Amino acid sequence: MSPEDSEVVELAQALIRRPSRAGIDDYGPVLAVLQDWLGARDLPYRRLHDDAGRPVALLVEVAGGRPGPWWALDACVDTAPYGDESAWSFPPDCADVVDGWLRGRGAADSKLAAAMFCRIAADLHTRAQELHGGLAVLLDADEHTGGFGGARAYLADAAAVRPAGVMIGYPGPDEVVVGGRGLWRATIAVHAEAGHSGSRRTTLGAVSRAARLVQLLEEAELPGAEGEFPLPPKLTVTSCHGGEGFSVVPGLCELGVDIRTTPAFDADAAEALVHGAVAELDALLPGPRPTVITPIASWPPYRLTENQQPAAALLDAAEREGLTVRAKTAGPSNIGNLLAAEGIPATAGFGVRYEGLHGTDERACLTELPRVHAIYRQAVLRLLTDGPALS
Repeated sequence: MSPEDSEVVELAQALIRRPSRAGIDDYGPVLAVLQDWLGARDLPYRRLHDDAGRPVALLVEVAGGRPGPWWALDACVDTAPYGDESAWSFPPDCADVVDGWLRGRGAADSKLAAAMFCRIAADLHTRAQELHGGLAVLLDADEHTGGFGGARAYLADAAAVRPAGVMIGYPGPDEVVVGGRGLWRATIAVHAEAGHSGSRRTTLGAVSRAARLVQLLEEAELPGAEGEFPLPPKLTVTSCHGGEGFSVVPGLCELGVDIRTTPAFDADAAEALVHGAVAELDALLPGPRPTVITPIASWPPYRLTENQQPAAALLDAAEREGLTVRAKTAGPSNIGNLLAAEGIPATAGFGVRYEGLHGTDERACLTELPRVHAIYRQAVLRLLTDGPALS
């Protein structure tokens, strides 16, 4: 392993030893590790904050000396919770290396990638005047909450140059995610007349009405995969909350609905489907007031072609290193969809092998780090040295 790769591992170990579980730990210590590392190498960086003033990311910016588009590398430095710590065979924050594996929460997702991206930024900083455009490295401390606070703060920052594309450092050596189904999510409040379950009068409760709505939703016909987009839409009822005890006929039951969308079945189509099912329910089984749909989130589907940047640079660099990497459309890619909503193409999901991601005994294979590091470095160099033609 080269000195540069060893430096990546050492930084990743320091990050793992600073617990940064989303919604649990203070992110100050893990961000301080990054700030010390970046500051020691004179890399320009600044903290990004959410609307409440809380730090949610560090943004490293390496400006080139020639005109051209900016590109971004993105890796999260917050993590999933530990879960049942008694089920782990090693401490979740041990960050040791055993038999070529870096162990601990965040080793795979995604502190090793964050450390690697910092090293790439440091390398490029020494030759910045040769580069076109610039490189931003986003170190997001609000990814696992699902809020993507770092990415949102980056996109809202008037001082930051908007990137022409983003490469997201999730693990896994066999695939590059170049697209994802979108989503449309909503809660549905189903009402009924509350009463006593022992009453002589039969009352159809909200749970029963909601059960009929679930049936209507799940019986709805969805189109199959069409055109170049390889995945079909999908509807799932993901939650059901209603009732307060055995003796009460519930007056309210709330459903959660998740619909994965495609270019042929977009958010408008998803919303229309749900409204149609609700209208049918209210006609078949009238309640004391109409069923209420509250949209929660909507992300568009997206898909890059394999010759579109930054996918082309990453896939080409992998091929040059002798790897066969499949371009994959996920369902969805989360932050990739968030970026797509802003018109920014993104890849995700190329890194080292891993085990235990979000589970017990998380670890990442270091024997593959030199090749993955070289691939990302080649891809970034192509984007920053070919100049405006790639925009």
